[in-house]
Amino acid sequence: MNFSLIICTYMRPEPLLVLLKSVQKQTIYPNEIIIVDGSLNDATQIVLTQNEFHNLKYFLVSKSDRGLTRQRNFGISKVDGNSEIICFLDDDTVLESDYFENLLATYNQYPFALGVGGYITNETQWEQVSQGYQPLINEFSFDGWKRKDGSRFVLRKRLKLNSDCPPGFLPLFSHGRSISFLPPSGKTYNVEQLMGGVSSFRKSVFETFSFSTYFEGYGLYEDADFTLRVAKTGNLYVNTAARLYHFHNPSGRPNQYRYGKMVVRNGWYVWRIKNPTPNFNAKFKWNSITVLLTIIRLTNVITEKNKKQAFTEALGRIVGLWSLLFNKPKFIK
Repeated sequence: MNFSLIICTYMRPEPLLVLLKSVQKQTIYPNEIIIVDGSLNDATQIVLTQNEFHNLKYFLVSKSDRGLTRQRNFGISKVDGNSEIICFLDDDTVLESDYFENLLATYNQYPFALGVGGYITNETQWEQVSQGYQPLINEFSFDGWKRKDGSRFVLRKRLKLNSDCPPGFLPLFSHGRSISFLPPSGKTYNVEQLMGGVSSFRKSVFETFSFSTYFEGYGLYEDADFTLRVAKTGNLYVNTAARLYHFHNPSGRPNQYRYGKMVVRNGWYVWRIKNPTPNFNAKFKWNSITVLLTIIRLTNVITEKNKKQAFTEALGRIVGLWSLLFNKPKFIK
């Protein structure tokens, strides 16, 4: 399979270099690597000039193409015509040596797959348990594995607001469990959501779909929007044997107030992509969980060291929720 790798980056030259060095060690190497740089300086370009990588194409984009979704769409427009699969990676990830080999093998195993996601291994501690294991209230169990559940999920269980779908599927009231709740079993799972920074798609998908420019700048939940739309037309999978590490570099991220506002407004947008005409029960649960998560973030002002960060994010969530009464997001393809 001919495949292209697109890496969108912004002001992260050193993490990008670490990622590219892990790409060099792959058992299967990309036919092309497209770097779409939205940086405000030439630091990334200098790093790439000083370090040679085979099949690499570099593009420094202007303001009109800056921002995660715009940069992805720009990168797609530069893909070689012979490419069959387009892969995306965040610039602060690092791959295990057989990442692409396992990812591409999934398309052979599932010939009708429209997209396949990789699996982040360094964020959650899992423990294998017997089939039929009954998890404690502060645990989550799936497919013979268990992990600790966060306080927000424990509280949602107690209030009967927990997700009724497996990981990677969004309930009708949204607020589901992401693919990070899939265990490190080495298996491949059917999903309807992929994380954009560890994803891949058949090139043919982009004849119909593009990343929505509603999600500006940092683009929070842009991957959920895109993959929910694609999943309505075909199957998506996560291969937990295609392993990588994500180090969440803080540079290039929005301030906490803007982030909190995006959590609510972008979350509402994604919810309506999944369920355009929710009934009363779905509306009640979405709003209840959104308020609950805001209250939890407010309590972090007391429980966490970085009190200002917790407060400003909670304030952003409150403003975001109130803004939905007067100015709901407009849908953009």
